[in-house]
Amino acid sequence: MQVEQLVSEGLKREYKIVVTADEVEEKVSAKLKELSQQVQMKGFRPGKVPPKLIRQMYGKNVMGEVLEETINETSQKALEDNDVRPAVQPSIEIEKFEEGDALEYKMSLEILPQFEITDLSALEVERLVADVADETVDEALGRLAQDQKNYEKIEEDRASEDGDALLIDFLGKVDGEPFEGGAGEGHQLVLGSNQFIPGFEEQLVGKKAGDEVEVKVTFPAEYGAENLAGKDATFDVKVHEIRAAKDPEINDEFAKQLGLEDLAALKETMKGRISEEYGEITRMRLKREVLDALAEKHDFEVPPGMVEAEYGQIVREAKGNEGEEAAHDHDHDHDHDHDHEHEEKPVDEGLDEDKKQEYRDIATRRVRLGLVLAEIGRENNLEVSPDEVNREVMKMARNFPGQERQVLEFYQQNPQAMQNLRAPIFEDKVIDFIAEMAKVSERSVSPEELAADPDAETEEAAES
Repeated sequence: MQVEQLVSEGLKREYKIVVTADEVEEKVSAKLKELSQQVQMKGFRPGKVPPKLIRQMYGKNVMGEVLEETINETSQKALEDNDVRPAVQPSIEIEKFEEGDALEYKMSLEILPQFEITDLSALEVERLVADVADETVDEALGRLAQDQKNYEKIEEDRASEDGDALLIDFLGKVDGEPFEGGAGEGHQLVLGSNQFIPGFEEQLVGKKAGDEVEVKVTFPAEYGAENLAGKDATFDVKVHEIRAAKDPEINDEFAKQLGLEDLAALKETMKGRISEEYGEITRMRLKREVLDALAEKHDFEVPPGMVEAEYGQIVREAKGNEGEEAAHDHDHDHDHDHDHEHEEKPVDEGLDEDKKQEYRDIATRRVRLGLVLAEIGRENNLEVSPDEVNREVMKMARNFPGQERQVLEFYQQNPQAMQNLRAPIFEDKVIDFIAEMAKVSERSVSPEELAADPDAETEEAAES
């Protein structure tokens, strides 16, 4: 094998690789010999089929296999011999490959930059923490009681109001005929809850127990049942009771209804949940501090291809058309009389130059930080174990009750999806490692300051 470096500009490299005809023939012959022991052909004993006949029948297929294997082996060796690490999958351009001749191809790639990791112990970051006040717990309990409110039948003779619950029977009809799923008896409907079709609940405000009402509505055009979508309907409604909302008293009995021993236990549980929420925000803010500190300490050239890929992802997310790329990749006039080429539509079409530059700066920062985190992880032997990935898969599965098995199978059968779970786990491990090494000061803040958007704070500081 001969390797000639053609390009060495910044992070771009290009090599010409030549594998001699003898090396290629040696691989082809070895494969044909192995194949001859397996082929069964009428008129020949097993393993006795003439090599020339084997080559005639299977030579092209074997040449294809040899081409793929040879490029994989020689390109990897060329990278190792030149001591370069590719940033993305190298591009291969075959220049010559014919039977009895040498294999010649070009390999173009961008390499990972070489850089020094800053002294992590010299990094200074701040951890924001907030205490859970008793008032915060009481407010959360109040919201919980609102969600657990009961409705009791009123004895006074008054009309229904928004927020009341009505005990009703109803029968829905389209074109005078009842439809499936349009009837119910003894149904409790909270007015203003938007449980029913738009316009239904409003027509029951101001009614009394014993009233019989004809409610007229139109099903939304995007309604789930196609036979009802966009149709006018009437509902014969009988109002049996008007029930007024009654918030439960927040006491030991209320706590027991929720499965806790007493009110003190409920408050402690609620405080723990709020504390966990604060902790997640604290961790997020600390991660931001660490990344900002790393970005300030590292400035090196990053692979343009990686930046371009990240830039495209940022633009698609910003434009809100992620997942629809295939439908909008081409923009062309429909000319049925002539064939024409599709022109590829730039991903950032329609963005002004300032916004493009903003997104490119973000992409460059993300790629650079990603390389820094990866190098810190590599230097310190930080790895994601199979158990950690499996725990994350189980966590994802629990988010889809009743579909756990399908979720597990999805990740087991999709290596890329599994890698998408592994990447943030690795990033968090590296961030935790850096936080242990760095000088971390702690500052108590209010919950409002903890939850504030750090970008908004930066913008306000810049304007003042």
